[in-house]
Amino acid sequence: MEVTKKLNGASYVFWGGREGYQSILNTDLKTELDNFASFLKMAVAHKKQIGADFQLLIEPKPKEPTKHQYDYDAQTVMGFLLKYDLDKEFNLNIEPNHTTLAGHSYEHDLAITAAFGKLGSIDCNTGDESLGWDTDEKKATFVMKLVIKMGGLGQGGLNFDCKVRRESTDLEDLFIAHVGAMDVFAKGLRNAAVSINGKLSKMLTERYESWESKEGKEVRSGKSSFEQLEKFIKASPQIPVLSGKQELFDRVFNDEIHDALRN
Repeated sequence: MEVTKKLNGASYVFWGGREGYQSILNTDLKTELDNFASFLKMAVAHKKQIGADFQLLIEPKPKEPTKHQYDYDAQTVMGFLLKYDLDKEFNLNIEPNHTTLAGHSYEHDLAITAAFGKLGSIDCNTGDESLGWDTDEKKATFVMKLVIKMGGLGQGGLNFDCKVRRESTDLEDLFIAHVGAMDVFAKGLRNAAVSINGKLSKMLTERYESWESKEGKEVRSGKSSFEQLEKFIKASPQIPVLSGKQELFDRVFNDEIHDALRN
């Protein structure tokens, strides 16, 4: 942490994959979680003591090198931070490859973390189910839409591991990987700028517009009840079941990317 401060680092990451256990037979989970929280609280105190202003980040990862890890995914980490009153001190660094290791889609941990305003930085690695570490333009566009909606990543950024394949033996291969990754996300940002206020956003707003009705607002504000909703349903004509239109959303998103490519 002292080195990060000396180098004017903007973020300090507690990397996912070091806190966990191999066998439940020799593990007291409650004690380990309590101790992990105590360690993080000492880290917060030390950061303040040395006068550092970088953000503290936790990177979720479900497994490897340990079998069961406490920072399994974004929701698990956020629940842990709330439990131990650490949520004001930490944001999350999300590596999409780790979210696929947890059985989620590439986008899931990014989206849920951004929804709660805890997305502090992104490791731009994605695990291909058959092999590797490449991303694509569609996923990069989705990621950058999240970043735009959040108003940016603050002190965080986009980090690239840029691991080359075993058969990539030239020094230039590492630079090609890095430049290629930056180009993909730069294009993703341009796509997102076109898409952010496009048809897809309007469709999403329309899907949830019933929550802006009188009854919807009362549910969201905690002023409603099962009894009140029962009376509303009995007094209402048959309420139609609206389609989620997943296929249309996919089609419109692809169309918006294609429109961006023509600009």
